[in-house]
Amino acid sequence: MTTKDYSKYFQAPSYTDAKKRGKDEIRVHYDFSISDEMSRFGANKRYMIRTYGCQMNEHDTETMKGMLEAMGFTSTEDKREADVILLNTCAIRENAEDKVFGELGHLKHLKMEKPNVVLGVCGCMSQEEGVVQRILTKHQHVDLIFGTHNIHRLPKLLQDAYFDKEMVVEVWSKEGDIVENLPKKREGMKAWVNIMYGCDKFCTYCIVPYTRGKERSRRPEDVIAEVRELARQGYKEVTLLGQNVNAYGKDFEDIEYRFGDLMDDIRKIDIPRIRFTTSHPRDFDDHLIEVLAKGGNLVEHIHLPVQSGNTDVLKKMSRKYSREQYLELVAKIKRAMPDVVLTTDIIVGFPGETEEQFQDTLSLVKEVRYDSAYTFIYSPREGTPAAGMADDIPPEEKSARLIRLNDALNEISREANERLRGQTVEVLVEGVSKNNADMLSGRTRSNKLVHFQGPRELIGTFAKVTVTEPMTWFIKGELAGTDSPAVANL
Repeated sequence: MTTKDYSKYFQAPSYTDAKKRGKDEIRVHYDFSISDEMSRFGANKRYMIRTYGCQMNEHDTETMKGMLEAMGFTSTEDKREADVILLNTCAIRENAEDKVFGELGHLKHLKMEKPNVVLGVCGCMSQEEGVVQRILTKHQHVDLIFGTHNIHRLPKLLQDAYFDKEMVVEVWSKEGDIVENLPKKREGMKAWVNIMYGCDKFCTYCIVPYTRGKERSRRPEDVIAEVRELARQGYKEVTLLGQNVNAYGKDFEDIEYRFGDLMDDIRKIDIPRIRFTTSHPRDFDDHLIEVLAKGGNLVEHIHLPVQSGNTDVLKKMSRKYSREQYLELVAKIKRAMPDVVLTTDIIVGFPGETEEQFQDTLSLVKEVRYDSAYTFIYSPREGTPAAGMADDIPPEEKSARLIRLNDALNEISREANERLRGQTVEVLVEGVSKNNADMLSGRTRSNKLVHFQGPRELIGTFAKVTVTEPMTWFIKGELAGTDSPAVANL
């Protein structure tokens, strides 16, 4: 069947619709349920979800797992055992998309061997026009495509994919309503909690406002109720999620309630650690700083993406703050929270970036002294304004800049970790080290990775660990007894 023949069977994405920011009311639905018929649909069937990208995608996967298990499915990590395989995709960088299309190529052979396997593609890539067209023309062994706004319809879409002979495609280009009470399958002692969806910043390089829709906040009472329930269940750490958490509450018309208010309420809940990601410097207000400075279960780690240290590049990126404004925000945070640990995101090789402008990024890194950073070479995304800019920096120069940036960051990170030598830190033990079965690993309040020897009974608990060997990307330590010195606030 040709691509044209699919037109009456699917609802495909549109960049034009995805750019729109209307005044349509976002409704909140509390009546999600899975019918008795569908609750038995997955009996004796297995599913596998492969997740790419950010914490938001990871959390979406938890929701899809929750729905599938409520339908009777059980999970597997072996794709040959799976009756349903879903690829939850990321659209931030070209490399992420290449991995997904490579996996689709591999899965074609499995589909030929097991034609009854339902293969689905969901997440941010599904919101891109070009991606859906490419799947329709080159990967017709895919059975199901759905986007970020209609995850709650997975039971119905999966039912359609099982019984329809054509590919099922349902991608809403405009954001949907907020659906509460979706089941989730969380693992471990840490939990993600969505507080809002979407982004209205439209940075010129970023596809997220098109794939995740406009900013829309969950009601505070719903967020607080979810966090309280997680506390009751014994979770040790909660991370509040949003494409731009600082914009939380800006869309409320009936109440004046912003992110600082939410953090102030949540800090009173009996969860040992509260984090958030990701924040935008433009919306990081004084009230939020004041609340975070109260400490307690609000950790001292703040991820504050800068992207570039040059004002002209920031303007081309449409970040809507200058180098000077960013540095003043950092100064405010450090005055209020002297022990704060800052991390960031940085892009090198943005179209037109000169050597002098890159030097501004290096100097900002050395002035702020981030403990770590996620660094990337600019990757054009179809449909974004930056994709139309002249990408005139040679690839070898981009790579060289990334190496120089990472060298500077690694030196600062090593120095920051070295200052912890001999200190006793609080570590939330997450499990056995991936690289050494004799070691446990966990993270401090400031999100530093710590490896140490100890009994496996410590997994899921807090341990006091004395830092013995600071490294660049992690810390080695020794387990301290229960009578060890007071834990450092890290």
